[in-house]
Amino acid sequence: MDYCLLGKLRDIIVAVIDFCHKPFAKIIPTQTFRYIACGGANTVAGLLIYSVVFVRILHQAEYVHIVGDLHITSRIAAWAVQFLFCLPVGFLLSSYVVFPESQIHGRVQLFRYIMSTLIFLLMSYVLTKVFAIIMPIVRADIANIFVAMITTVLSYLTQRFFTFKITPEAAIEVSEEEVEEEVIVD
Repeated sequence: MDYCLLGKLRDIIVAVIDFCHKPFAKIIPTQTFRYIACGGANTVAGLLIYSVVFVRILHQAEYVHIVGDLHITSRIAAWAVQFLFCLPVGFLLSSYVVFPESQIHGRVQLFRYIMSTLIFLLMSYVLTKVFAIIMPIVRADIANIFVAMITTVLSYLTQRFFTFKITPEAAIEVSEEEVEEEVIVD
C-alpha cells in the first residue's frame, strides 16, 4: 500500500475521532478518547469477525480439522481468526492514531504490543478463573465485565507508559502543538 494513502487514512480516522471527542473534551483527554474509540472499534470488528467465522464459515461445527489427527473446537478456531485480524489492526491503530508521538522503533513497539497482549490474555483467563472459583456467587456476565474493565485500564497504562512510551523531548513537542491548536481554536 502507498504510504500516502495510509497517511490519509490515518488523518481521516483522527479527524472523525476528534470530531466525536469535542462534546467530551473537558472530561476525557484526547489520547484517552482515541484509545477508547480505537479499542472499541477493534473490539466490535473482532466480535463481528468471530461471529461470521463461527456461524457462517465453520457452521457452528463442534471441531475443526487442522492437520493429521489435530482438531480444535470451532470456537477456538473462530477466536484464532479474530485474534489474527485484531492484533495487527489494534497495533496499527495504537501506533498511528493513539500514540503517534512515540519515538520507539516500530519493531520494538510491535514486540512490546504482542507481549503485553499475550500477558493480558493470560490475565483475563486467570481473573475469569478467580471469579469462577473464589467468587462463584458473582454472575459470569458481571464477572466478565469486571475482568474487561481491569484488563482495559491496565492495558491502556501499559501501552501509554511502556509499549508506546513517549520520550521527554517528544512530550514537550506534543504539548507545544496542543497549545498552538488551542490558540487557533479559541
